[in-house]
Amino acid sequence: MTGRERFLKVLGGEMPDRVPVTLFIQDQGHFLTQVYPDQDPLEYEQLQLKVVEIQRQLGVDVFVRMLFGLNDPLAIHCGGLNVSTQTENWEVATTEIRSGNTLVQRSVIKTPDGTLEQDFSINELRPSTFMYGCTRKPIRCPGDLEMAVRYEPPFLTEEKAQRIAAQVRRVKEAVGDDGIVGSWSPHGPFNNASLLVDEETIYSLFLTDFDFYERLMTFAADRVLEYVRAMDAAGVDVHCIGGNVAGGFVGRRSYDTYILPFERRYIDVVQENGTPAVYHNCGKIMNLVESYKQLGTRVVEPFSPPPLGDADLARAKQWVDGAYVMIGGVDQVNVLQKGTTDEVCRKTEETINTGKPGGKFILQSADFLEYGTPIENLEAYVRTALEHAAY
Repeated sequence: MTGRERFLKVLGGEMPDRVPVTLFIQDQGHFLTQVYPDQDPLEYEQLQLKVVEIQRQLGVDVFVRMLFGLNDPLAIHCGGLNVSTQTENWEVATTEIRSGNTLVQRSVIKTPDGTLEQDFSINELRPSTFMYGCTRKPIRCPGDLEMAVRYEPPFLTEEKAQRIAAQVRRVKEAVGDDGIVGSWSPHGPFNNASLLVDEETIYSLFLTDFDFYERLMTFAADRVLEYVRAMDAAGVDVHCIGGNVAGGFVGRRSYDTYILPFERRYIDVVQENGTPAVYHNCGKIMNLVESYKQLGTRVVEPFSPPPLGDADLARAKQWVDGAYVMIGGVDQVNVLQKGTTDEVCRKTEETINTGKPGGKFILQSADFLEYGTPIENLEAYVRTALEHAAY
């Protein structure tokens, strides 16, 4: 069975010949910079092809997660309103402020009804490794939201849709039968809303001003739907959907009442053509494991073990009971990056033997590999996983 066949069997709820074994490698910076230090960090497609190359060399089932180049501008994934497009009702002035290794793009948006302001920050952690985020959120009150709803121009253009399709096609051709290609498609509505309003607002807004909250969540989903559909039309095998912001901060009752209905409607659109959604909660997950059964998502990941998260994989496997595919979850920091090879072997064997029974399981590093991860640890992970992967 090829890597592609193996993944597709599991994603379709069927039993493969063995557990798919893969590694999460971010398509810019971090571990990729460790292995390819001279690679241009802005040559996004070449970086994605390097992910294919190193995964093949390590002997895993190839799983490329495309973020860069597909999410254009990065505000789609990392926060803020669309300041890359101007219209007569959406006039943008952006200034750049540099402080050390951080570049702040400060934007003022003029609309017929008033002005919006936001900061988008790019922090260079080390050469070619960046962290991105909207560090001053643009929506602070219902009036700000109404300006955004009324005047924000769409992210997607026909030229972008064609470029997305071409990039996905070329990466899929490179992967071939060795695995699958996913997109980091726009986040779920709660994550997306958290990229537009401050954290202290998003965690209480559904209790303090439900009308504002409902309008915000609807806007957060609606503004990215055409981008999701463009990624789907490009032929990605899975949509990776961020859903981590609620984990650990919102109890199950509040999640089920105020967040899940919006997330479920969004997941329905994401999967409307049969492409599976991979719902990503890289933090605390156990209080929401059973709630995710109601989402309709085909896959949930990554069941991060303590101290990164709170996942008890054995208990989660029992609770899920085959309702969705589980991707989990060897600690990429304390085991793969900092552990000994013996620790890597022990944790890998423990994880795959816990997730394997009954199928519907993919073994992976809990999150993207960090800079400074020893290659010998990854070789030990792959070797041990494959020794225990067969059904």
